[in-house]
Amino acid sequence: MKTIKSMLILFSVLVALAGCGTNSATSNADSKSNVATSSVDLSKVTIRMGETGWARSQEGLKAAGLQNTPYKVEYSVFQGGNMQLEAMAANHLDLATSSEIPPIFASQSGNGGNFKVIGFYEGTTLNQELVVPKGSNSKVMADLKGKKVAYVKATTSQYFLLKMLKQAGMTWDDIIPVQMSTSDGLIALVGGKVDALAGYGNAIITAHQQGATVLVSAKDILSGNFMIEATPDAINDPAKHAAIVDYLSRLDKAYEWAAANPEKWAEIIAVNTHEPFDQSLITFKEGNAQRPNKVKPTSMGAIASEQDVSDVFLEAGVLKNKIDVSSFWSHAFDEEIKRITRE
Repeated sequence: MKTIKSMLILFSVLVALAGCGTNSATSNADSKSNVATSSVDLSKVTIRMGETGWARSQEGLKAAGLQNTPYKVEYSVFQGGNMQLEAMAANHLDLATSSEIPPIFASQSGNGGNFKVIGFYEGTTLNQELVVPKGSNSKVMADLKGKKVAYVKATTSQYFLLKMLKQAGMTWDDIIPVQMSTSDGLIALVGGKVDALAGYGNAIITAHQQGATVLVSAKDILSGNFMIEATPDAINDPAKHAAIVDYLSRLDKAYEWAAANPEKWAEIIAVNTHEPFDQSLITFKEGNAQRPNKVKPTSMGAIASEQDVSDVFLEAGVLKNKIDVSSFWSHAFDEEIKRITRE
């Protein structure tokens, strides 16, 4: 019980990291933002930005000395990209990030989800795993037949769980799927309420700290494409549009700074995820070696990748109708993203 309470406190702390993201301090690094914004007044602009797990982008900009934006950024932290898009649908966010999965489901809402995918960033697929608790007798997927498996609906965890089952010659009906949030799934796993957890990020890091082991890794299942979503209002507002371009430029430079300063960035990760520094450094270096973070414009390849994901859900019966994912992608930022980011 004490262990479960401590994990609840951990997740409360991570959520509490959300807050206002600007700083009054100036920095020479800020001058590196090469976006022309003279035609609009950014001083009156506020971008409401969503993040998953912890305030990674906010901390990244601060560490790289790029946080002194000419506009205000308000950060909110969620447990998953699906929750970010729910907030966007309610007009509580202007900009969000997620895996490929949440937009597929959000697009089916009455208002089309109130978002467009304006680009994506490449990132690591490590720490996306199907894990079993300490002492589990399950060694392969077939051992989970008839057992309870926690997952997060409409996220990568549901997608890679479907793929893992298919690879093992199993179906969704061969397990007892239990829909939970990442924090609830972790608590259920450690508390013996479920037999496995399909999770990601902090939940997987903490699960390993509690003795959980990997049954199957999703690192070679997932594409590593993480969507960047904006509301149509933000896209069409000249001032917010310009602010988003500037923000994405800074974000790409922050990724570059982290890659060049792995020890400093690992210290920040360790503080925010409550994992040992050595572990965070190894994980970051391995993730960066696998797929460095880079902001990218909308591309046919990225759209095709998400279409494949959508078709997997359709084949599994999770979706009732085929979705053309290109309908919620936008090319409104393509040329600007090409100009401001690295090759």
